[in-house]
Amino acid sequence: MNILKTTFLLAAMTVILVTAGNALGGQSGMVMAFGFAIVMNFVSYYWSDKIVLRMYNAREVADTEAPGLHATVRHLTQAAGIPMPKIYIIPSEQPNAFATGRNPEHAAVAVTDGIMRILTKDELAGVLAHEIAHVKNRDILIGTIAATIAGAISMLANMAQWAMIFGGGRGNDREGGSHPAVMILMMILAPLAAMLVQMAISRTREYGADRTGAALLRNPEALATALEKISRGAQVIPMDAEPATAHMFIVSPLTGGGLLSLFSTHPPMEKRVAALRAMRPPYEI
Repeated sequence: MNILKTTFLLAAMTVILVTAGNALGGQSGMVMAFGFAIVMNFVSYYWSDKIVLRMYNAREVADTEAPGLHATVRHLTQAAGIPMPKIYIIPSEQPNAFATGRNPEHAAVAVTDGIMRILTKDELAGVLAHEIAHVKNRDILIGTIAATIAGAISMLANMAQWAMIFGGGRGNDREGGSHPAVMILMMILAPLAAMLVQMAISRTREYGADRTGAALLRNPEALATALEKISRGAQVIPMDAEPATAHMFIVSPLTGGGLLSLFSTHPPMEKRVAALRAMRPPYEI
């Protein structure tokens, strides 16, 4: 059911992108947007991990440099029955972490300097178990493709804005698009629709990774307390994060409350923690 739901949501993202292309450039814009979506999906499939890791200046660490980190990840991957991923450290004081890659054979787990400072050994293991769960559940490819398409939609919205400024919104009515009113609506609604779809994908998978991670570690409380600490830390320590990749982190790296929290890509923290603390053995992966 989750695979069907995710496929539907990704299809919805592509439809939004193509519709935005139609509003910007009529039929030719629609064809260009569809081709752009195919290219972006191809790129994200093969190079998404490198793109995201470079975006956050993540540095790969060897076993000799971080033996404790490697030992914990190795234990969890053995329990999950997947290959050992590459391990990276992000130079940021905000406590956070994410997993990326196209499949368990080409995966990477990244943690910030900040998360390693504030968490206990058991809490850090809980976070790593959550990220290994994303790898095992094959969530990471879905997340990066969603991020790529969302970024493309935002790019089209920006193109529409410049087209309006320089008079590009006139003259293509015969193709069925580029009317100024339509372009204005697209500029406002397309990124919002993409964000809502992205949010739906992420929230479903965060609950699943919490459950699987807690079962791998056999210690839901460790992940619950880690999430509480990370959530508090993320609210007070900023990170220069891209909104299109916010859903990849264990906790949203975007600070702020109110309307921003309403449209967060992550489920409410109190609900995640409550679900973890309601788990009882035997824990099933």
